[in-house]
Amino acid sequence: MALHHHTYLLVMNGAQIFETLVFVPKWTESAPENFKLLLDGKGASLKVFCIIFHSLHEIAFILAIIFCRKIDPVRNWLLVLFAAHFAVRAWTLSYFAPNIIDFQKIAENPSLAKDLAKRTSLWQTLNYIRVIIFLVISCALIPLCIKLFSLKA
Repeated sequence: MALHHHTYLLVMNGAQIFETLVFVPKWTESAPENFKLLLDGKGASLKVFCIIFHSLHEIAFILAIIFCRKIDPVRNWLLVLFAAHFAVRAWTLSYFAPNIIDFQKIAENPSLAKDLAKRTSLWQTLNYIRVIIFLVISCALIPLCIKLFSLKA
């Protein structure tokens, strides 16, 4: 289970890093002209990818907690990391997703644009922080995986 969870983490972290370093700078650099990159069917819609992989990731994380429930130090750290992960996921759903939806609306109707330079700059800066937190959480899972593999059956 831990190996499968780490596979999802590698895919998700790779996608996050690519998005943060390549895709986000592209659509933020020339707002609202490049906001069309965010539109479904016209750009690089990430909605399906995010829904599928985030759902699989959440399920794998919860299953890891369930399967490790009797291994106290691993279980406890998984719970701490899941709480941190959940907090960042809640932040994503309350701040990042609604702003992307607003940016998509602006792409379709540029007259809705207000304070775009400030909004996109803040979104991008906070996204760096969010991605770093997710990467730290992912890296913190590695010692737990090593501990699991070192346990004797």
